[in-house]
Amino acid sequence: MTLLAETIAHIVPADRSIAARTQALLDQKTKPRRSLGRLEDLACRIAAARGEIPLALPRKAIVVMAADHGVAVEGVSAYPQEVTRQMVLNFARGGAGINVLARQAGARVVVVDMGIKDSMSATEGVRVSRMGPGTCNFLREPAMTRGQATAAIEVGIRLAAELAGEGVDLLGIGEMGIGNTTAASALAAVFTGTDPAEVTGRGTGVDDAALARKVEVVRRALALHRPDGSDALDALAKVGGFEIAGLAGVVLGSAACRVPVIADGFISSTAALAAVRLVPAAAGYLIASHRSVEPGHRKVLEAIGVPPLLDLDLRLGEGTGAALAMHLAEASIRVLLEMATFDSAGVSDSGS
Repeated sequence: MTLLAETIAHIVPADRSIAARTQALLDQKTKPRRSLGRLEDLACRIAAARGEIPLALPRKAIVVMAADHGVAVEGVSAYPQEVTRQMVLNFARGGAGINVLARQAGARVVVVDMGIKDSMSATEGVRVSRMGPGTCNFLREPAMTRGQATAAIEVGIRLAAELAGEGVDLLGIGEMGIGNTTAASALAAVFTGTDPAEVTGRGTGVDDAALARKVEVVRRALALHRPDGSDALDALAKVGGFEIAGLAGVVLGSAACRVPVIADGFISSTAALAAVRLVPAAAGYLIASHRSVEPGHRKVLEAIGVPPLLDLDLRLGEGTGAALAMHLAEASIRVLLEMATFDSAGVSDSGS
């Protein structure tokens, strides 16, 4: 049995009974019932995923996977392809947006080269799990083989298991890769059955002409390859990205270890949707950090069935939204751990 098959077999639904017990504990806190709204929902969701009511603050990490995309040669990005490698070096040095926000959140950043164009095998601070020097141009041929898609997913599974073994119990996912909003748009169209024009946005900030070209690239690629929306491996192989497949594996590996995952923006959420297409129960382990300005993000989150915590017009990627949402996740657990109950504080309870 492959690692992917074994992982799928180990994923069980999040425990709704634990969620109900957590809500009962929150109802005993010195506040009107449900007055902390979705913050209470978040605590319940984390507890249900972990299969236990948290007894300590979470140990956090953010996985940032990077890869290049052959479709970038079609002029779908405002930035040249070498920016992927340059930004990965920036991550390794601690100077990117994700580094700043992760430090504030107290989260470790794990950077993975899943297949950028130029190898970085000797770079400190970057894990190397390359599937190749970027995907193929999916306007001309499949982005990768089915075997490569499976191997990329299994990289993510192994990394999630490793982090869980080190005590990480709240994980965020982020990405970097010039051209990856085009791949995510293609996958979103496939998984949601939506016209490419409705799920394809400006990504790095392309102008109207480039946006029209990007939509047409996605439309033509889908017509050429006809990816199967019910077969996530087929879709990932035909129009996906190495980092997208890797992040889908992180979600699956985390779910198998009962570690909740905070998805970042459009690309990370599309990777999460690929994981849910492989194992529907994985949705119970997902937290949506925010809704980005990319039009496809709303469709993807609706398909997963998780509402976003924030709406800040973010579109950077890298896991930045996940880092911000970690503050809310920790706040929800602090309420559970630190807030007095009616009995302990000697406060009369209205009972409602």
